Amino acid sequence: MILRLLMFAMMALGLAGFGTVAWVSAHPPHPPTAKKVVPVETSVLVVAHDVQAGTLLKADDLGTKEFLTADIPAGATADTPDARRAVLGGMVRHALSSGEAILPADVMLPGDHGFLAAVLQPGMIAITVAVDAVTGAAGLIWPGDNVDVIMTQLIDDPSVPLGKRISAEPVLHAARVIAIDQELVQGATPGSATSHTAHTVTLEVTPRQAERVQVATRIGELSLAVCATQVAALQPNRGNETVFAQDVSHAMADVPLKKPQTNTLHVYQGAAGEEDFRF
Repeated sequence: MILRLLMFAMMALGLAGFGTVAWVSAHPPHPPTAKKVVPVETSVLVVAHDVQAGTLLKADDLGTKEFLTADIPAGATADTPDARRAVLGGMVRHALSSGEAILPADVMLPGDHGFLAAVLQPGMIAITVAVDAVTGAAGLIWPGDNVDVIMTQLIDDPSVPLGKRISAEPVLHAARVIAIDQELVQGATPGSATSHTAHTVTLEVTPRQAERVQVATRIGELSLAVCATQVAALQPNRGNETVFAQDVSHAMADVPLKKPQTNTLHVYQGAAGEEDFRF
């Protein structure tokens, strides 16, 4: 009897195992779900707008654009602060369209052989003006900007009315800046740890304008004033009006001119008469 029960139990276990195998065979496990591959994008340094050949790149000319890794143009540079500093002041060799990646072959960088000669337009020459933190617009001037050169002078002559002893007048209008200091361009952003006050600014001028600047440096102090690009294009020959101290300060205009004090020496020459000498 016991053997018979054991036999039935073993048959039941065998049937259960057979059923389990059959069910598993009829319901195979699902294959592992494949992980989705997310395309990798990289920020690439590009031009922010259309740029013409001969342009000196400024900060507002630079932009960024996302490229799939496989689509990044050969030679393109990732958009980083160092990459931006490296191309600032560089001359664009040929026209670039908005959003186009900046490649090494597209830009002639300061320090490259022939850079200064390539930047100058036909018939123009380069002249360097000494500046400081004030006269150089506190380091906010960049290659490619247009500046007015203003001369301020002091006339130390008591015979000149007080209101006209100090004057300012323009020497150059809308001269293009092509270099800052000896490095041709300072790649640092104004206010950053690597920025410093410029000591010289190199301008693109005509030979006649260069002569005016040289004379002006001997007369008085030169200051630079950044002017809008539209002004440079629409008003290249603005008037050369001189501003005197009395035009700024009415108090100086009201000061009367003091007559120089003179002394008189009477020289008596006996019966021949006398003669007065004033000094």
